[in-house]
Amino acid sequence: MTKQEQIALDKIAKNDHEIYALIKQRYSPRIFKDQALTDQDVNRLFEAVRWSASSNNWQPWRFIYAHKGSDAYNKIVECLSDFNQSWATNAPLLLLTAYKEQNPDGKENFHALHDLGLSLGNMAIQAEYMGIALHHMAGVDWKKAHEVFEVPSGYHVTTAIAAGYYGGDLNDLSEELQEQETATRKRMPQEDFAFKGGWASK
Repeated sequence: MTKQEQIALDKIAKNDHEIYALIKQRYSPRIFKDQALTDQDVNRLFEAVRWSASSNNWQPWRFIYAHKGSDAYNKIVECLSDFNQSWATNAPLLLLTAYKEQNPDGKENFHALHDLGLSLGNMAIQAEYMGIALHHMAGVDWKKAHEVFEVPSGYHVTTAIAAGYYGGDLNDLSEELQEQETATRKRMPQEDFAFKGGWASK
């Protein structure tokens, strides 16, 4: 068993209640197998997005994506925070996520971010089914992304995603990031966020 395979086993969630296996297995690596994602791979990920739930079926999610080696990929890297730039180039595919701010009537779509999140949940489970890892990144300069990619008014770039097949060499990361990569996963207990009958004073 390789070290990365052992890490993947160690990352399986220690759940308190039984859940779907793909949810247990999913985690967010910063290293990826040296294998390009094909157009078919990408199409399957976006097909999962396409069938996500959304308010009034408005489907406000939007994406910009690029394969490693392309000018667009390098432009996405330039929009990432310095920290994310230090590892994200390990990924064969980078994406920017965005949402449409208004509904078809021109009013604010209050649920657009919620719907974008639902679409990314679909993508994450589809990716896990395919052996593909996603690492979602908040550290992105959305204003710069708007300029670089000439995002039209009425849309808002939100996050970035590094995508690639699970695997890769742990030595491609700094010592600090290697520690994070192998750290035990932790989650708050259910009673800290799910309140039966009324809001708890947490």
